[in-house]
Amino acid sequence: MAGKTRILIIGGTGYLGKFVVEASAKSGHLTFALVRESSSSDPRKARILDGFKSSGVNLVHGDLSNQESLLKAIKQVDVVISVVGTASIEAQTRIIAAIKEAGNIKRFFPSEFGNDVDRAVVVEPAKSAYAIKAKIRRIVEAEGIPYTYVCNNYFAGYYLTDLCQSGAAAPPRNKVVILGDGNAKMVFNKEEDIGTYTIKAVDDPRTLNKILYVRPPANTYSMNDLVSLWERKIGKTLERTYIPGDQVLQEATRRCNFSLSLHHSAMVRGDQTNHEIEPSFGVEASELYPDVKYTTVDQYLDRFV
Repeated sequence: MAGKTRILIIGGTGYLGKFVVEASAKSGHLTFALVRESSSSDPRKARILDGFKSSGVNLVHGDLSNQESLLKAIKQVDVVISVVGTASIEAQTRIIAAIKEAGNIKRFFPSEFGNDVDRAVVVEPAKSAYAIKAKIRRIVEAEGIPYTYVCNNYFAGYYLTDLCQSGAAAPPRNKVVILGDGNAKMVFNKEEDIGTYTIKAVDDPRTLNKILYVRPPANTYSMNDLVSLWERKIGKTLERTYIPGDQVLQEATRRCNFSLSLHHSAMVRGDQTNHEIEPSFGVEASELYPDVKYTTVDQYLDRFV
């Protein structure tokens, strides 16, 4: 392990967190996962933790509500990656305070892992959640903490498994609902690949104080293109129903629906891809790391045929 970066992952038993932990361990980094002592009593989390231990991950007891435990864990590592859930985003101020006090952290990855909150336009209730993420960015920058923000756009496991049909158990085979005109380009990434790209960026000077966008060309699709791809795979034409963008906006606002507000931004406005990645603030993962054989949308959908 000589010379390997020591990485602490906070939120490692969560939806994306476990993939980041696994990628870190697989890469050979000395990997630490901050876990609550109560986690072992949860059967699902206990299984995840057993997997971590078998991969050589060091489990460190602590949580966001215990500043002493945070500080102790952070003093042992070089890099901190937060993958905490939405409910804990604002509590990352405690991580920032511990990083400042410890004084040894070379890079901090706050919990982003979605759309670029500084460039997406969203309505409530997602607007408030984005504002909190943006607030964390500003605090990190004001404190002079070296950072990388990872914007991976849509999780394949959330949105390709049902072809963006909320509540469906599988991609549709008869009818499909499309928000807006279906031409906005979106990005879908497999969770394992997001973990891999995140760990790749840990020691890379090209990602220092930058946004790492995970926007591979083969994973960038409009809904019209995505449905057409699925139709080719199943040999069947789907009945397409289009919901006008202004109606999506009205429904998101009226129902105060978090998912609809996100979809209006990505599927109607095209906020995942409607801005260029300028070298002054960002880099693109698949360009930086062409050695990563990421799973394409085409390949991902094969499992459902």
